[in-house]
Amino acid sequence: MPIEENFPEGLEPIGKILHSDGENFHFMWGPGRSNAEAFSNEDVKAAYAARGEEQVPLGVSGTMVAIDWDSCVADGACIEACPVQVFQWYRTEKDMPAVDIVGETFDGSGSDVKEERKDYTDKADPIREHDCIWCMACVSVCPPEAVKVDQSNQEAHEKAAGTHVVMPSGGGNPHAHD
Repeated sequence: MPIEENFPEGLEPIGKILHSDGENFHFMWGPGRSNAEAFSNEDVKAAYAARGEEQVPLGVSGTMVAIDWDSCVADGACIEACPVQVFQWYRTEKDMPAVDIVGETFDGSGSDVKEERKDYTDKADPIREHDCIWCMACVSVCPPEAVKVDQSNQEAHEKAAGTHVVMPSGGGNPHAHD
């Protein structure tokens, strides 16, 4: 099952993944799905077993640049395709279970090289979502179709962050009188 076409509809922000610049962050959206590709991929299942970690539904990391971590099989094609290094292997910066990532701060110093993932429990994280140039290269190369890039999801990000401003309809001066 690829990432939902209408993402983030039907999901709620379950927390933030913070950037160390103190300004940028992206949301983790849930609930996750245990019927997605990562749960049937033998390499992913074996990597979780080798680490002694329980594989649990994680959800979607990012909003305008979103990776369904339950579909992500740590292929790395998105990381390799991105011309502006939006993604990093999160475990190469902080080697911790993905279930514990919400609320963590990252500086983006993790690897953005396809072959440098820690193992198949690692996930491509859009730590520099704010740098995306909307080229869609990552979307076109992801084998399980776990990536969605949609600039119009900015509104969902702003609503979740409490920063969404509704502009008056009609495009005119909001203070004009009839």
